[in-house]
Amino acid sequence: MPRINVLDTKNEIIELVKQRSGYSKVNAESDIFHEVGMVGDDFHELIEEYAEKYQINMDDYLWYFHADEEGQNFGGLFFKPPYDRVERIPITPNMLAEIAVIKKWNINYPEHTLPKYRYDLLINAIFGTIGIGIAIFFIVRSMLDG
Repeated sequence: MPRINVLDTKNEIIELVKQRSGYSKVNAESDIFHEVGMVGDDFHELIEEYAEKYQINMDDYLWYFHADEEGQNFGGLFFKPPYDRVERIPITPNMLAEIAVIKKWNINYPEHTLPKYRYDLLINAIFGTIGIGIAIFFIVRSMLDG
């Protein structure tokens, strides 16, 4: 199996980040989340595409150290989501190129604990269900009155 050229891979990854983000000032040390502004689903889709393209074993990948989630998290006002419980570790094209060489996600994460359940998401689901119920009530009521 031929050895991966880190410089070529780094340049490919920089171009990939530029294409996906629309941010033209990406360099090898750009923080993809903070500096480039790829957040939520855009960030996660980029990492998935990268992992597939370079055939990276992502078993040890902990997304919440690197990015957030898409959308509003009302429940996060009461219970911190995972990404607010840890210190964020930036990901750069340089890091991704080095990982591409060894084909395994090898970030050493600090010791941490997360709650067994995502109570923030439970609150979101409860309020979402209540909101839908209220909307249905008013729709039915307007149909009966009208």
